[in-house]
Amino acid sequence: MTKRMIVAALSLAGIFVALYLLLYKLGRIGTLSCSIGSCETVNASRWATFLGLPVAAWGVAFYVVLFGVALASTTEKYEDSARMSGLLLGMTALGVLFSAWLTYLELFVIHAICQWCVVSAVIVTSCFIVALAEFRQSARNDPRASTTGHQPRSTRENAE
Repeated sequence: MTKRMIVAALSLAGIFVALYLLLYKLGRIGTLSCSIGSCETVNASRWATFLGLPVAAWGVAFYVVLFGVALASTTEKYEDSARMSGLLLGMTALGVLFSAWLTYLELFVIHAICQWCVVSAVIVTSCFIVALAEFRQSARNDPRASTTGHQPRSTRENAE
């Protein structure tokens, strides 16, 4: 199993967690199974909506896109792509930052913790760690590889 497959599997788990929280937020399920913390308090707070959509909907969208990119990056066309490694790293870094902000809100503004939000934060952090390892490995395998889209001069001249 490649690191990119691991990111895909983790993001699939993230889809299910975020979907569970979204279904609760939309009133499709009655109560959250939350043995630790206060998931209902967090999900009923004003911070459970971001730019007009439930935070859980943003989570579902993020994990679905991450799953798609991670899965696409395992195909023969992209399996050696340093750009895909960089994209996965960038996406997961944004996910970690967003999760860190939400965790800050839980701890210092809402004063309640949602165990499912913590699970999602652990999933996205794990995706980031795996994506970082993948990025470092791809950079070692091809030191000429660039995530900026610029080819080294010698490669560009050879292509012309």
